[in-house]
Amino acid sequence: MKAKYRLGFGLLMGLLLGVSLSMTLSVFAERDTRAATQPDALPLEELRKLTEVYGRIKRDYVEDVDDKELLENAIRGMLTGLDPHSDYLGEEEFKELQIGTSGEFGGLGIEVGMEDGFVKVIAPIDDTPAQRAGVRAGDLIIRLDDKPVKGMSLNEAVKLMRGKKGTSITLTIVREGADRPLEISIKRDIIQVKSVKSHSLEPGFGYLRITNFQSRTTRDLVDAVQKLKAESDGRLKGLVLDLRNNPGGVLNGAVGVSDAFLESGLIVYTEGRIEDSRLRYSASPGDVADGAPIVVLVNEGSASASEIVAGALQDHERALIMGTKTFGKGSVQTILQLTQDTALKLTTARYYTPNGRSIQADGIKPDIIVEPLRVAESEGGGFRPLTEADLSRHLENGQKTPEGEEAVKKTEEQPLAQRDYQLFEALNLLKGLSIVKQRG
Repeated sequence: MKAKYRLGFGLLMGLLLGVSLSMTLSVFAERDTRAATQPDALPLEELRKLTEVYGRIKRDYVEDVDDKELLENAIRGMLTGLDPHSDYLGEEEFKELQIGTSGEFGGLGIEVGMEDGFVKVIAPIDDTPAQRAGVRAGDLIIRLDDKPVKGMSLNEAVKLMRGKKGTSITLTIVREGADRPLEISIKRDIIQVKSVKSHSLEPGFGYLRITNFQSRTTRDLVDAVQKLKAESDGRLKGLVLDLRNNPGGVLNGAVGVSDAFLESGLIVYTEGRIEDSRLRYSASPGDVADGAPIVVLVNEGSASASEIVAGALQDHERALIMGTKTFGKGSVQTILQLTQDTALKLTTARYYTPNGRSIQADGIKPDIIVEPLRVAESEGGGFRPLTEADLSRHLENGQKTPEGEEAVKKTEEQPLAQRDYQLFEALNLLKGLSIVKQRG
């Protein structure tokens, strides 16, 4: 099938570059008038229009245009007109893709897409300059330094945002609820994404955070669960799986994470026009959490692979999904290499959950909607015992606190409901499910 596409592509380029193009097309049409009725026949009238435009540009445009540039722009236009994720990867873009998938590069740490000609933040990645600067899922980037984003391709915008560690860039952002655009200055850093983080919330209740899906995510997750179980005398009462602001990643990582909690059954399947795009992934026996209740946290920044995991665990009733509706990226992109230095990134299939739900443009709807509310302490809301630190002219501790630790300590001392209301509600739900399970 790929050969057929390449044959058609080669013929198209021949038509574009040939002499007396309209004559060639006419002769071709006379030799086989039946071709127009075949499903894979070349659309001669549309190709004639394309070659006419090509000729007019070469002849009449105010400046001379290089053939390679003009034809690459034509290819790029065909792809970007399809959907927000299909694109032509020229030499620079293909190199950027390889750098981005290597796991380490200089940049800001955000997953982005295009919306109405602007760059939309799908999710900031944990522990990156973008997250620390306050960039949020759903933000629309309208300027990069002094350059308007409108009219740029996604690859051009990504290239501007990447750069050497220590260099800065100012993002002008439109945010829902803000009365004017925000300017956020961010210093680039080396982006090294740690896929899995974990800790105990309370004895018996574990917390797992997946920032994105990599080839080793499943292995890291299993190790983290085993560690949490060891901290809880070998058995968990409940587990929170946090997929908020997880923009996705490697498909096999999502399948492996789902499989880790499922004993059997379909995890996800894909449907496309060609045979290679029709795939099914099923679970193997074994549940790393030993049947402990699971709550999966999601939000509008949970996309692609995150939605596969949430959809699989929801359809199998293995977990309750809590938070807000996910992003809705349910399409599969395949990299089809054209030459050693160029490729197509082409949308070739859609993802479906085990029950046949399409994730595309719909997302995963949580079982329990919990908005990311901010909980504040009420004024005069309770008596606090007097301590030494409250006394006038009290002596200081005498030990220096390392720089930065004071703020971390202050944050950790806040109640969970103030630090993360959605996580607080997830833990409460797990406690209830654990009680019901024990009584059952």
